[in-house]
Amino acid sequence: MNQKELGELRRRFRPEKCAISRIYGCYVNTNREIISYVDAPLGTLSQEEGEQFLALLKKSLSGTLGKNLIDIVFTTQQVADSDEHRLLSALRESALKNGDVREEFYRKVIDALDMGDSNYLILLAHDAYDVPGRGKDGETMEDGSDTVFSYIVCCVCPVKDGKVELGYFSGENEFHASAPSQVVAPPELGFLFPAFDDRAANIYNALFYSKKADQIHQEFIDAVFHTEAPMSASEQKEAFRSALSGALSEGCGFQVAQAVHEQLRERIEQHKDSKAEEPLVITPKEVGSILAGCGVAEEQVAAFEENCGENFGAGAVLSPQNLIDSGRFQIVTQDVTITVAPERSYLVEARIIDGQKYILIPADETTEVNGLPVDIK
Repeated sequence: MNQKELGELRRRFRPEKCAISRIYGCYVNTNREIISYVDAPLGTLSQEEGEQFLALLKKSLSGTLGKNLIDIVFTTQQVADSDEHRLLSALRESALKNGDVREEFYRKVIDALDMGDSNYLILLAHDAYDVPGRGKDGETMEDGSDTVFSYIVCCVCPVKDGKVELGYFSGENEFHASAPSQVVAPPELGFLFPAFDDRAANIYNALFYSKKADQIHQEFIDAVFHTEAPMSASEQKEAFRSALSGALSEGCGFQVAQAVHEQLRERIEQHKDSKAEEPLVITPKEVGSILAGCGVAEEQVAAFEENCGENFGAGAVLSPQNLIDSGRFQIVTQDVTITVAPERSYLVEARIIDGQKYILIPADETTEVNGLPVDIK
């Protein structure tokens, strides 16, 4: 899926836009017991309640592709004959109306999922999207549909105790402390099945959502999809750093680290400005070219590319957003941490003066110390 296809589906999550007739689910406590079930006809809910349910489901399609949103790929054998794909297909084909199938899915999730000491709510919805056709100019033709995209969306939301706040009680004409007993928080994880690729169903893929890119709940993925998910964003960043440091242990100078960060950041910004639909990717060989341009020895560049093959797999492509923090440039020493706006990273220099290593930052008349303007003489 690309960002445009994702946005097309996200726009459906309004009562007047979607074809969701009911929202199903169950409320689970920390003992893995189902406390209650949800079976809510969307048409009978108040507008506010309907919008709140849909907003929770919509949240499981939010974030960045390749970071919060991860492609789950089924093997041909799984699609042909596997319990996990059969269950997901049964949920979809029954439009969630089969209670036994829903119960089987709930139990599979509950038995596997670790939500710590939090109660949680599982929500499920089925939608049938009459996909509009597109003319040669790329414009949508509302009356030109020849495809119906039938899909299910699921989210798992922590349920937390409400905060005590002061409230007005009109019957008593007084203010008292009060709190809702339980509040549903935004989803921690969720998924879409099947994927919406080339604006049609792709039963070989699902799209998995994780609120925290470094906590993807592998136990849920194992149970529901029975497949190994790609590395999380934090795992990719650590693997990339390991590949660099392992190859450049004697030559990872300040300028090399600075150049890699700056050139990856520039690619991210250019991709953002281009409004390209497909996610940005880069190959280890392209990163190797950046290293070579910094004067890194040929054998070290080769070692880096080999390390990437070991860490990410042969022929892997990488997401620059997952390799660096493009929003900041940070230098950490034993005693000091310096954070610089990434577009100003060129202002920072590393030098050796009288045998001592220094990080240098230009200072001008706007320099302040704890908010106090100072003059450096």
